[in-house]
Amino acid sequence: MRTVRKLIFGEVLSAIGFVALAFLALFVFFDLVDELPALGRASPLDASLRYGMPQALLYVGLLVPSRLYELLPIAVLIGSVYGLVRLAQGSEFTILRTSGLGPWRALQTMLWLGAGFVVLTVAIGDYLAPWADRQGQLLKATYQGRISVGQTGAWLKERGDDRQISVNVRAMDARGELEGVRIFEFDDDGRIRQTVQAASATVDNAAGLWRLRDVRLREFVHGTQAPQTRHSTPETLDWPTTLTTDMIAVALLKPERMRTADLFRYIRHLEANNQTAQRYEIEFWRKVFYPLSCLVMVVLALPFAYLHFRAKGLAAYVFAGVMIGISFFLLNNVFGYIGNLRNWEPWLASAAPSLLYSLASLGAFGWLVLKR
Repeated sequence: MRTVRKLIFGEVLSAIGFVALAFLALFVFFDLVDELPALGRASPLDASLRYGMPQALLYVGLLVPSRLYELLPIAVLIGSVYGLVRLAQGSEFTILRTSGLGPWRALQTMLWLGAGFVVLTVAIGDYLAPWADRQGQLLKATYQGRISVGQTGAWLKERGDDRQISVNVRAMDARGELEGVRIFEFDDDGRIRQTVQAASATVDNAAGLWRLRDVRLREFVHGTQAPQTRHSTPETLDWPTTLTTDMIAVALLKPERMRTADLFRYIRHLEANNQTAQRYEIEFWRKVFYPLSCLVMVVLALPFAYLHFRAKGLAAYVFAGVMIGISFFLLNNVFGYIGNLRNWEPWLASAAPSLLYSLASLGAFGWLVLKR
């Protein structure tokens, strides 16, 4: 059995490696083309720093782990289909079957291969890709000024004993300093207590406070008469909060680029402050189920080994595998968007495509085995 596994794994792994390398080369080219308009621009933080080709290549290189994480399942499918079709076309898989490689043993062999890619996907998606993506964002912020989301930045919320606070951070630079900070504090009755606007802020996680600079403070005094407003413009202001740098970075980065543990902590923070977490919950469960799609891919590929091939039929079956993979990831994204719009259970919206394709592939595999 060791010889059989060595033959199958060698053929399939070489095909997967070739497919992954080809896709990565294509996406690296596209990412590099996207960086070309920014070449030669001076950094807003230091005019002597210019974003050149070495920095663009380094940034594109830091994106490679994220691209590999996104492409690995479809590379597993295409590579597995190609490798198994090659074995079947050369009658090697037929010889293996007549030598005692039964359907369930073949399925078990492919599942072991898929399990290895599950572990690899988890390692890349939870450790290597988030670190590399963060370094890439900091590199971009060093040469282009800041990390931001859209025109309004990131919104966070915090609840105290008798207050509710909404915080808006427009951007964060490479040094971890915040830009364009706005703070709105309300009492338990929903009446506004004060607003704070600061040009910049430094987060002191150890002391549990933000040091605001260039502050404009408005305090609203509510009484029996009409509320009164007090204005002040202190140069600096220490604002106590439990919001840390990690929480701000999580809010400014895309959910799909976060670590699973960071997503879970951020969801708990949103729920503790009565904020909707549907989008982040779907991304969390997608991160949980996404590595398991490698198992779905190898199960989808296995039925191709039981088909009969002509000399010119290899490209057609590989193309069929490509289309199946594309349809899987399209459905995966569609279920995520629909689940967010229709307020479905997050785990169901994330797991449904994998379950549907697993049942379909197992059904096709069983039908081919029974037919033969």
